[in-house]
Amino acid sequence: MAFSINVNASALSALRNLNASTAEMQQTQTRINTGLKISSAKDNAAIFSIAQKLRGDLRGYNAVKQSLDRGISTVDVSLAAANSISDMLIEMKEKAVAAADQGLDDTSRKALSEDFASLRKQIGTIINNATFNGTNLLDGKGDNIVAITNPDATQTLTVSHATLALGGSNITFSAGLNLDTQTIASKAVTLLVTAMSNVSSVLTKLGAGATSLENNRTLANKLSDVIEIGIGNLVDADLAKESANLQALQVKQQLGVQALQIANQSPQAILSLFG
Repeated sequence: MAFSINVNASALSALRNLNASTAEMQQTQTRINTGLKISSAKDNAAIFSIAQKLRGDLRGYNAVKQSLDRGISTVDVSLAAANSISDMLIEMKEKAVAAADQGLDDTSRKALSEDFASLRKQIGTIINNATFNGTNLLDGKGDNIVAITNPDATQTLTVSHATLALGGSNITFSAGLNLDTQTIASKAVTLLVTAMSNVSSVLTKLGAGATSLENNRTLANKLSDVIEIGIGNLVDADLAKESANLQALQVKQQLGVQALQIANQSPQAILSLFG
């Protein structure tokens, strides 16, 4: 081995090893601090790019779930209102049938007609209040629910409006229908039977729409979970492994410092040649 005071090869080698150990330890500490083995493109450009794409999809599904939640809430309000209207029509039919009785006296028929009118007005109130987030599926103004179902917003699910307003296509009798006479009451029974059947069809349609929205919401939840797990598999650090590595690297760094100290002392042996 040649002795040189200009170049200390042993010290340079020890320094390189120490720097490498220090860099590894810093990387391990970063993984422990962030919980990520790949936190930037410098760690692994390809995997980081894939993870970023998946993170974008995950955020997209968050928006999908919000859109579906709004749709579900709107349909739920509409279903509750339509159910109440259906119940109202049943009560109205009962009173109309009673008023159609030829043996009923005028006073009783008038009382039934007043109750009938009160129920009829409540239908209008229910329809006006069946609004969520500015959307009313029952007032016949053409509001529809259009919810996005994929993170690119290229696919949608539509629940169309259904008119339950008085005098509309489903409840064909007008706001002025009464039970003042036996003849009118008999006609009212026929109109109510038709309206009840139409409202039942609307309930079926809204129920199917609600089911579709909820199924897509469930799917969005599952896909979000799968994507989140996938991102974790790509970039999350194994903290148990990193903890063990950190302890090993700390020891390695300490040994590197000692090796560098020893290497730095070796040129002093040259002085003994001149003693």
